[in-house]
Order: sequence, then structure tokens, then C-alpha cells
Amino acid sequence: MNDISKKIIHTVTNDLTYDQRMIRICTSLAGAGYEVVLVGRALPDSLPLPERPFAQERLHCHFHRGKLFYLEFNLRLLFWLCRQTFDMICAIDLDTLLPGYLAPLFRKKKCIYDAHEYFTEVPEVVDRPFTKWVWGRIAALIIPRLHHAYTVGPQLARIFEEKYGTPFAIIRNLPWREEDCVAPPAAGQNAVILYQGRLNEGRGLETAILAMHQVADAQLWLAGEGDLSQELRILTEREGLQEKVRFLGYLRPEQLREVTLQAHIGLNLLENKGLSYYFSLANKAFDYIQVGLPSVQMDFPEYRDLQEKHQPFALLDQLDPTLLAGVLHRLVSDREYWQRLHQNCLAARNELCWEQEEKQLLRFYRNI
Repeated sequence: MNDISKKIIHTVTNDLTYDQRMIRICTSLAGAGYEVVLVGRALPDSLPLPERPFAQERLHCHFHRGKLFYLEFNLRLLFWLCRQTFDMICAIDLDTLLPGYLAPLFRKKKCIYDAHEYFTEVPEVVDRPFTKWVWGRIAALIIPRLHHAYTVGPQLARIFEEKYGTPFAIIRNLPWREEDCVAPPAAGQNAVILYQGRLNEGRGLETAILAMHQVADAQLWLAGEGDLSQELRILTEREGLQEKVRFLGYLRPEQLREVTLQAHIGLNLLENKGLSYYFSLANKAFDYIQVGLPSVQMDFPEYRDLQEKHQPFALLDQLDPTLLAGVLHRLVSDREYWQRLHQNCLAARNELCWEQEEKQLLRFYRNI
């Protein structure tokens, strides 16, 4: 095809190892004939990058958190991009958009914006007025000037188009099609309740830990690390729940898949602390569906829409340990209910998979 000569650089602020979404996107584009580079950052404990069908680069920073990190990374990224040859730069989220916009501007190349979240409305930003103002100004200055953008769900696409006047395509964060699936817990076996993702503010993790006081015959597994890693471990110890809550740490994608196949219930608990979470469409919701794993999701618009169409979830009205424990207890004890959600997941997974969604991605890039 005629796209072989097109070079696309994708920019993120993470260390690339665990970013399944970008691995899928870059793999699909490389398979379609594009020359693809994914650039992120190196952390002190970053693992060696595995070989992939696209190029990977990491930028080294002195700072790893806070305002100084974002300032340093954006400057390093801009200088790095200005030394590269490319046809397009795709800036993933607002924290890489400024260099992703300026570098192509100097050469009259194209900038694409991939809004994985509503950045100014995430819990880490929404309660910090100055930080929110800075990112808001960057968004207001750049996004209306863009011609090519996409996001992960229809609700966010609608909000962005109304706010910035830029059309947003929808490319959902779906997993590759799975052939394997989970099984219910065997007789006498504790049910595994799995959370996968960052251990960050606004993820309902404190609620999940406290709910384990009231859920018999079950363990909570937390796969990931984040800003609350130490606080959640202290909470678990203070509540005397060390036997019921396991911290698995960071897992590579292949390790996470194996752990997910051992689980019996998935969790995706988000606090309504900003529009980003309220209108989110998290990849873990689809990861659970893909392996037939019944899961608890918040009763937010995108998950409600999926529930109305496919019935793969148990929806939770509000974050409360007692309410969550009641939902978990039913999933643990009511085998018929668990099986019904399990079968609904399996019925939906042929549609809700990356093999279907990548068609939207490739169509988007071919139209640029």
C-alpha cells in the first residue's frame, strides 16, 4: 500500500512497558505498513523493552513527578522531536500535546491528538486550580487548531467537539480477541476479586479493601502500582486484612493475562471526582469481558450503555464498602447469577475486540 513511506511518532509520558493500548495501536499501524516510533520516558526501575514490530525510545529525565517532571519531559521531548524525521506526530493526551504540536508546525507536518482521557478533569488535576488552568490553556490554544483527533468513547468525543470545535473520531481501547476464558471458583476455593491498573486517587481502591471485611470466601488481588501504593498497603495492615488483600505489583501484559484468567470477579471502581472518570470507558472493563469475567462497574453513562446492550456487568450506584460487599457477595455465592454474566461476556467478546476496532484506527489514518 502507499502508506509504507509514512512515519508516525507517538508520544507518551509513561515508560512503555505496560501500555497495552499503545502497543496495540502501534502494532496495528506497523502491520498496515507505516513506520512507527513510540517514545516515552525511562524510570529508575524501568525494565528492558521487549522487541516489537515498531521502534521504541525512552527519554531520560532528572525529575519523575510533579510540575518539574512535566516541564523537563516536554522540553526534552520537543528537542528530541525536532531532531527526528517524520510525517506525523500523534500526541497521546494533553501532557505531550505542546511539543507534539510545535515540532510538526515548524516543518509543516501533521499533528494528531489522541485523547485517552479528559486530562483537565482527572482527580490528580481537577482539585488543583493552577495546574488545571495551565493544562486548560494549552488545550484551548492548540486543540481548536487541530484537524485530526480521536478519543476512547462517544461521551468524551461529544464533550471535546462542543468545547473545542474540533471533530473527534472514536477509537475504543479494546483488547485483542481471546480464546481462553475464566472459570467459576471450584468447591472450597476462595474467589479471586481482581483490580488491574494504576493504584491512584479516585479508583475506589480504599472502598474495595474495606469491603473485604464483609466478603467471605474471597481474596482481593491488586495488580499494579501507583501514587497510593504505600497508603493502600498501610490501610490493609491497619485493617488486619493481609490474608484477604494481595498486592501483585507491576505485571507485564503477558503476566497480567495469566492473572486475569485466574480471577472470578473484576473491579473497575471510579469516584465521580471529575468528568474524566464519569465519562470514562476504561480498557479494563473490556479486558474483563474478553475473558468472560463478570465485573463490578460504576453506574456511569458509558458502562450503563454497555450494560443495556450486553449485560456483562454488575453496576454499582455509589462507592460504599457495604454496598460493594453486597454486590460481591452475590457474585461469589450465586452461581447462576455469575454464570449469566459470564455467558453475556462471552457473547459480546467477538464484537468488543481490537480486531474489530483497529479497522476504525486504520481508516482514520488513511483519511489523513
